[in-house]
Amino acid sequence: MLTKEEILHIATLARIGLDEKDIEKYQNELSGILDYFKKLDELDVKDVEPIGHITGMQNIFRSDSQADIELSEKEAIIKNVPESKDGYIKVKSVL
Repeated sequence: MLTKEEILHIATLARIGLDEKDIEKYQNELSGILDYFKKLDELDVKDVEPIGHITGMQNIFRSDSQADIELSEKEAIIKNVPESKDGYIKVKSVL
C-alpha cells in the first residue's frame, strides 16, 4: 500500500490539493491499481508476439508528385494573389 507521504508527493506533482479524507481514498485506489499491475507481471508472455497496432491497418500515402500547369494558368493564379515574388506566391512567415 502506498504511504501517506507518497500520496502527498503524487498530489504535489499533479498540483492538486488533498485533505485527509482524500489521502485515504487515494491510498486505497492507487494501491489497488498498482496491485493489479503486479498481477499482470505474473503472466507468461514469452511466446506472445509484440504488436504495434491492434487492427493491423497501415497508413496509405499518396505519391508526392508535381503537377505541371500551363504558363497561362500559372500567370492567372499569380495575378489573383496579394503578393508574389519571382513567379511564386509569397506568404507571411509562419514562425
